[in-house]
Amino acid sequence: MNNGLEGIVAAETRLSMVDGERGELVIAGFRVEDLAATTTFEETVRLLWFEDRDLSTDLAVRRALAPETIDLLRAAARRKTNVMDALRMGVATITAENDRDAALHLVAKFPTIVAAYWRLLHDLEPIPPRELLGHAANYLWMLTGEAPHEELVHGLETYLNTVVDHGLNASTFTARVIASTESDFVSAITGAIGALKGPLHGGAPGPALDMVFEIGNASRAEEVLRQKIESGERLMGFGHRVYKVRDPRADVLAAAARQMFTRAGDMRLYELATEVERTAIRLLEEYKPGRHLQTNVEFYTALLLHGLGLHVPLFTPTFAIARVAGWTAHCFEQRKAKKLIRPQSVYVGVLPHADR
Repeated sequence: MNNGLEGIVAAETRLSMVDGERGELVIAGFRVEDLAATTTFEETVRLLWFEDRDLSTDLAVRRALAPETIDLLRAAARRKTNVMDALRMGVATITAENDRDAALHLVAKFPTIVAAYWRLLHDLEPIPPRELLGHAANYLWMLTGEAPHEELVHGLETYLNTVVDHGLNASTFTARVIASTESDFVSAITGAIGALKGPLHGGAPGPALDMVFEIGNASRAEEVLRQKIESGERLMGFGHRVYKVRDPRADVLAAAARQMFTRAGDMRLYELATEVERTAIRLLEEYKPGRHLQTNVEFYTALLLHGLGLHVPLFTPTFAIARVAGWTAHCFEQRKAKKLIRPQSVYVGVLPHADR
């Protein structure tokens, strides 16, 4: 028996391979470090879906939201609903003719739903998508109404590509289980959003950045971090359940953050974060030798998304904007498997007494 199914193989996939011992992530046949910074998000989606043609136009014509979706988001904003809950509600309004159409609508509309809701939540009207802008640029445009700097677009696109898929994690498994019942893709992805919302899966990129801000000055890094470790506090942004060495996504996002902050940001924050990272790794090895607690994706996610001007409540929804491409790819794969996912359980309750 394995509570949590850790180590149990539940599917075969061509979409991504995670090697925690070697610190390697392969997405659609490419190492993440070779793919993320050199490919558009639309091209990454094409690779994951094994499509033969460019998807840019197919996505562009599906970005706009139906009036009833806007009405629902407007009502949610009046109640100050959590952004992830609003995303789940908005996604549930999507209708499609078939699986492929549903997948296109889902990937196309995720950024529009998040951006529209964020503006409504702050008493601003939604901004319609622009057909000539790409996926990443449109998200920034719909949030702010300002043409985004090309370095910000590149930084966001690198992030989206980096986190687009990551093995059979909780939300991906949820999507595959629902798809295996022959339910529709919208239902499968709505379920995946619910799984991602849970803090044990969605992670904590916000607190990782809070720690950097708390330290404030590189000269305080060792003092503050030693105090946290000695008091038993976890250093957010370090260590990973799967990776026993450095998370390869952290290296990709570190490079993207360096480029973005150098050309379109505040280098003082980037330099502070890197000093905090160096100090944290050194102290974790000192206090917890052999644990290999290295930087994970959360640390540089927080730095990069903050540099893009996103607020912490947008961090997990922005992750979902990327991961929906992976979720839908897994749904396609599960459809081809034509197999209901139905694990067994072991009963540990009270048994009735036999008649005597």
